[in-house]
Amino acid sequence: MSKISIIIPAYNAEKTIIETWTSIQNQTYSDWEVIVINDGSTDQTLTILQTIDDPRLKLFSYTNAGLPIARNRGLAEATGDYIAFLDADDLWMPDKLERQLAALERHPEAGVAYSWVIFFNSEKNQQSLGHPHDFEGNVYPALLLNNFLGNGSNPLVSRKAVQSVGDFDPTFPHCADWDYYLRLAVQWSFVLVPQHQILYRQSVGSMTSKCDNIEHQLLTMVEKQFTTIAPEEYQGLKPQSLAWIYEYCTQQYLEYGRDRQDIERAGQKLAQAIRLHPPIIFQEYGRSLLRWLIKRWILTRFSPHIKPSI
Repeated sequence: MSKISIIIPAYNAEKTIIETWTSIQNQTYSDWEVIVINDGSTDQTLTILQTIDDPRLKLFSYTNAGLPIARNRGLAEATGDYIAFLDADDLWMPDKLERQLAALERHPEAGVAYSWVIFFNSEKNQQSLGHPHDFEGNVYPALLLNNFLGNGSNPLVSRKAVQSVGDFDPTFPHCADWDYYLRLAVQWSFVLVPQHQILYRQSVGSMTSKCDNIEHQLLTMVEKQFTTIAPEEYQGLKPQSLAWIYEYCTQQYLEYGRDRQDIERAGQKLAQAIRLHPPIIFQEYGRSLLRWLIKRWILTRFSPHIKPSI
């Protein structure tokens, strides 16, 4: 039985799965098993995975059911004392598992170890360092405000912690990881490995067509937290949590927007964020405001008939 079980949901990942697998093979800690859930891929993902000759790889195929259910299927097969999740297009630095495991072993009261994130775009050959948060111990109030772990490929979680919270919630396919981390944080301490160890791939493809659905999922998930889970002393954080969601939506429209309507909607989401939590404009999120103003200036410069949203 391996010490760490690594769960990889894979759907049409033929372009990235070998690079992801290589980043696991390059880990300085080697007592692991990899459980790949082929989630109904219609490309060459399964064929590629079947060429890998390593007894530590366990491959299972199902009809497509989405990311949360694929992770849950992986959990059902995992045998390790610790569980790591890795999406089929993300990468790890070589010492990710070693350092996160050491952090958990130094702090047996903790259930989750996490690291900092590097955002990268392989198509544009670009990368940027994520904000280095330093939250440890009881991170629940900080995690209510935003998902500072950043993605589903970050944490190493003890089996006891996994068993205490159960499965990922398939109701929120876009934010099931944030929901899962919040449920963990209610019961378990978190420890930080203060290094950028997770490489999170960002696609150049447009996301604006999905933004309404993503926003709905985020708002529903946060409502669930504050209605059924968050203790009374944290209820006052709800406006800030909602403001972060609208600021996140602002970023999506600014990053992936292709027309004037997308820029207009970015302004509307930013206005909602500011109304809910005015100090947001002076925090790091204020960069979104600057970006919006620049795009807005360019837009109105060439289309002066358009009226500002805020």
